[in-house]
Amino acid sequence: MTQVATSPELDYSSETYKDAYSRINAIVIEGEQEAHDNYMDLAELLPELQAELQKLAKMEKRHMKGFQSCGKNLKVTPDMEFAKEYFGRLHQNFQDAMAEGKVVTCLLIQSLIIECFAIAAYNIYIPVADDFARKITQGVVKDEYMHLNFGEEWLKANFQESKAELQEANKANLPLVWKMLNQVQEDAEVLAMEKESLVEDFMIAYGEALGNIGFTTAEIMKMSAHGLIRA
Repeated sequence: MTQVATSPELDYSSETYKDAYSRINAIVIEGEQEAHDNYMDLAELLPELQAELQKLAKMEKRHMKGFQSCGKNLKVTPDMEFAKEYFGRLHQNFQDAMAEGKVVTCLLIQSLIIECFAIAAYNIYIPVADDFARKITQGVVKDEYMHLNFGEEWLKANFQESKAELQEANKANLPLVWKMLNQVQEDAEVLAMEKESLVEDFMIAYGEALGNIGFTTAEIMKMSAHGLIRA
């Protein structure tokens, strides 16, 4: 990952920046909390992997605390009410799948969609972050690749029996990513994070993950199109 100097035109202490940051910071805090809770739930569905999943959950909780400190460093109060609503649909879809014992759907939402979303956002944010937040985010993004790999490996090992459910879960959940990106486009731009770059990075990470699991290029293109068609 190329290191880019902090953007000189960004005034991290301006009210405009802090207002946008209050929502973006809340989203990453809530995203890490959601990830913690999701991995704890997955530990119930996959008892044979309980210790590993609980370890991933602890890492997410640590990330959440790191991002809370980023907000405090800029003297920004995160808008957690906004963030809970922001993740509402994905959260509900995960909970519904959890209640039905759908491990594959739960893994697609958490280990593929949420992790790829986080990786894309963090990689775009790092070059334009303030010094304190950059150090925190660089540490976090390394862990997220490990979390993505966990989901990939399980789904790869269970690919044939998981394939149909993965395609269905993709169809139901990928469109939510575009709605979520659109919802924070203006705030992201204030932080010098371009929506086009976020979309591109997400699609690359998500497509690579689907390929690693076992989908063909044609299948990946068809699955990726669901988000674009239904957004």
